[in-house]
Amino acid sequence: MDYSTSPLSETPPPPPAAASVSGRTVRPGDRIFLGLSRGSGIALLVIMAAIAAFLTYRSVLAISGDKSNFFTTLDWNATGTEPKFGIAVLAFGTVVSSVIAMAIAVPVAVGIALFISHYAPRKLASPLGYVIDLLAAVPSIVYGLWGALFLVPHLGGLYGWLNDYLGWTGIFSYSNGAARSLFTVGILLAIMILPIVTSVSREVFLQVPRMHEEAALALGATRWEVIRMSVLPFGRSGVISASMLGLGRALGETMAVATVLSPSFLISASLLDPGGGTFAQNIASKFSEADTFGQDALIASGLVLFVITLLVNGAARLIIARRKEYSGASS
Repeated sequence: MDYSTSPLSETPPPPPAAASVSGRTVRPGDRIFLGLSRGSGIALLVIMAAIAAFLTYRSVLAISGDKSNFFTTLDWNATGTEPKFGIAVLAFGTVVSSVIAMAIAVPVAVGIALFISHYAPRKLASPLGYVIDLLAAVPSIVYGLWGALFLVPHLGGLYGWLNDYLGWTGIFSYSNGAARSLFTVGILLAIMILPIVTSVSREVFLQVPRMHEEAALALGATRWEVIRMSVLPFGRSGVISASMLGLGRALGETMAVATVLSPSFLISASLLDPGGGTFAQNIASKFSEADTFGQDALIASGLVLFVITLLVNGAARLIIARRKEYSGASS
């Protein structure tokens, strides 16, 4: 018997070629989604470039007509016969008030996030998290009115205590004036950015792999040691990102600062003295009464704020990239 011609010995036909999963042969819906996503990214870059170009063009017109140094002048008179204006006071006030806000808000926000995610019972954690999220929806003008009508009148005691114990430094010297200073602005900004930093940090801490915490507990670690060795290293990058989100709001906050601060173009060594200014507050208070050249001058200060924001976000990206390997995210 010739087994070579047996039906059982026939070679089965090759299976049909598998469909390619490359971007060129995917389903039409996937191609549409890819195109929309790519177009959205390109549109965002185009919008950012258009904003930068507009700000740069109007800023050049203003700076070319400035009769003083734009970066060091402690004055803002863009509507005079000889325009003289500078951003020294505005840059100082913006940076100082934002640093104060971050120094107060970030530790408190991380503590609240850890309490909600790892300490509070579930019946308390859910309502508390909801209240924190709700605070982020409060309008800026409401915070400003609360700060002007409640916070400012009640900060005299704190200012007096700082003057008694830290007044010798010069930074916290207080002359019994109204508490409409950069320090008050920093406290108000800290309250405003607290919900953002807390919410993002809480979600990051809840994503910590359970096996990491259980392994640390199995080795005899205490609750704090578990947080220190497992939770905080894993969530470090997320906390940095949350802090940058809060810093972005602090840098650009307008109405709350304009309501609380007593603006003046003076740089004082004491954070408790009334006066100072920020970029956003100055633009909001002077834009309506400025002529065309004055608006160009305000736009020039807005360009500086735009650059500061880009630098801060770029620095945050570098920090996150350098610490990614230690964050636990790749585990």
